[in-house]
Amino acid sequence: MKVDLSPDVADALVHGHPVVALESTIISHGLPRPDNLVAAREFEQMLREVGVTPATVAVLDGRLKAGLTEDELERVANEDIVKLSVRDLPIAVGTGASGATTVAATSFIADRAGIRVFATGGLGGVHRGASQNFDESADLTVLSRVPITVVSAGVKSILDIGATLERLETLSIPVLGYRTSEFPSFWLAGSGHELDWSVPDADAVAAVMTARDELGEAAGILVANPLPLDQQLDPRVHDDALAEALSRAADEGLSGKDVTPFLLQTIVDITGGESLRVNLDIARNNIRVAAEIATAWASR
Repeated sequence: MKVDLSPDVADALVHGHPVVALESTIISHGLPRPDNLVAAREFEQMLREVGVTPATVAVLDGRLKAGLTEDELERVANEDIVKLSVRDLPIAVGTGASGATTVAATSFIADRAGIRVFATGGLGGVHRGASQNFDESADLTVLSRVPITVVSAGVKSILDIGATLERLETLSIPVLGYRTSEFPSFWLAGSGHELDWSVPDADAVAAVMTARDELGEAAGILVANPLPLDQQLDPRVHDDALAEALSRAADEGLSGKDVTPFLLQTIVDITGGESLRVNLDIARNNIRVAAEIATAWASR
């Protein structure tokens, strides 16, 4: 199926100019209104200011979109649309529905559009207790089969980070620490898990992308980009909030897809909104790095 490209995105791809995909779930489900629309516009403007074309991805009225008009961006921010993963795409397309795309769905659509770099906040992964409930994000399996480079602040600390790294290895997804040798855990710059590979700059990431293509590998590349230490959530606040959120979730008897939104909202409440502030810094930091990578890739 054809992806509807905005004129700017289509022109950039035809001429080999840098493009960065952005997910829409952070707009529709990750931030409160009207801050979500302000943030969405800011993220796109950050890219334009450095000569990179933004391609915010969504599904609107059954159409796959890479690059949104202002009216379409407002729809994503203001309408009560569903969250779409890859398994939901044929249903949304077949029924003419609208939805915001997760990391998995954004990666899938961006790849079909010919976009090679994607900036997100945190990748999905293996959930705590997955050995009993088999709860694992589709982000991992999709990334194992689409050659897109995802810039992420690791995965959220509400997940099983060690198990997630093991799954990334099993799925043959390269993980590159961006100027770090430690895997970040979203709100925190580190997780205690050392990485096998680290790269110093965007040119090095572009070189790995080229080598991956020449080897004929299908998997994407995860660029693990930590927040600067002075921007991370205070580790003591983080640890206390996470422990309390996990305890409340257990008391509520939550399971499956209800767990993650509950934990995230509980952490927002406990930290007095500070975790949301860090979320925005994470997105900005990843967009900056993704812009550098896309520019380096386009110049090869």
